[in-house]
Amino acid sequence: MSWHVLGAGSLGMLWAGRLAANGITTTLILRDADQLSAYQQVGAIRFNQQQRQQHIALPAQTVAATQPIKRLILACKAYDAEAAIAAVSPRLVEGATVLLLQNGLGSQAAVAARIPQARCILLSSTEGAFRDGNFSVNFAGPGQNWLGDPHNPAAPDWLADLQQAGIPHQWTTSIEQRLWRKLAINCAINPLCVLYNCRNGGLLEHLEEVAGQCDELSTLLKQCAGSAADSGLFGEVEKIVRATASNHCSMLQDVQRRQRTEISYLLGYACTQAQQRGIHAPLLSELQQRLRDHLQALGLPID
Repeated sequence: MSWHVLGAGSLGMLWAGRLAANGITTTLILRDADQLSAYQQVGAIRFNQQQRQQHIALPAQTVAATQPIKRLILACKAYDAEAAIAAVSPRLVEGATVLLLQNGLGSQAAVAARIPQARCILLSSTEGAFRDGNFSVNFAGPGQNWLGDPHNPAAPDWLADLQQAGIPHQWTTSIEQRLWRKLAINCAINPLCVLYNCRNGGLLEHLEEVAGQCDELSTLLKQCAGSAADSGLFGEVEKIVRATASNHCSMLQDVQRRQRTEISYLLGYACTQAQQRGIHAPLLSELQQRLRDHLQALGLPID
C-alpha cells in the first residue's frame, strides 16, 4: 500500500524520504503547478542524515490530481491544515488513514471534521529536522514519535511500514495527554525565545519567568489532560533548555524567516482553554499580549 505526503516542509520531507528510501511507495503532494515545476527541475529530495547524503527521487503531483488516497501524511503548518485537507478530501477513499503532524492543538479537530470518511491518527514527535534549501532536509536529531487515535485504541497494521522505514514510533492510548504536554513545553519555551530573540539556552537567564509560566501551565494541564500530565513540568522544561541550548526554537525560526507563526495553536490555544475553563492565568495572558505586540511591530500576523 502506498503513502501520500502533503507538504514539502522539513517534517514532510523527513517522513517521505525515510519511507521511500526503504522501498515504500511514496508520493509527494505539492500545493500548485509552480511548486510541482520547481520540484521537477530538481527531480529528487536531498536527504541528509548523520553526514550521509541521499538524493531520493519521488513521484510528485499537485492537490488537483485525481489519484485516490488510502494513506496520507498531512505535514503542513497548523494554520494551513484545514484548507489543505479540504483540497484533497474528495480523493480520500472510505476508510482512509490521515496521519496529522501538526504542532500544537486545535487544528486536529478542524481537520477531522472535514473528513468523516477517514481515520485521523494524531502524532506527537520529538524528532528534529530543518530545511537548508528547496527540497533539501537535514535530520537534526533522533527522537520518538507517539501515535494514537482518541476514538479507537486499536493499533493499525501499517505501523509495520514505519518499522521498515526505520522511523521510531510507539502507539499510545493517551495521545491527547502527550499532545497537551508538548504544547505546554512549547508555550514555556517558544514565546520567550521570540521576545528575547535568543537561542533556547538564553532562557537560563530568565528561569524565574519560565517557572511562573510553568506553574500556570501545570494547572491547565491538570484540568485538560489529567494529573499525570502536569508532573514536573518546569524541571523538564529546564532540562530541555539546557540540552538544546544552542538551538533556535521553531517559532523564532519562523520569525527570522518573516513567516507566520503558530501562536494560535500554541499559546493562543492554551489561553483560550484557560479562559473557557475559568482558570486564572494572568502570566500566560500577559505573555500572549506581549508576543502579539512584538509580532505586530515586526509586521507579522498575530494569529
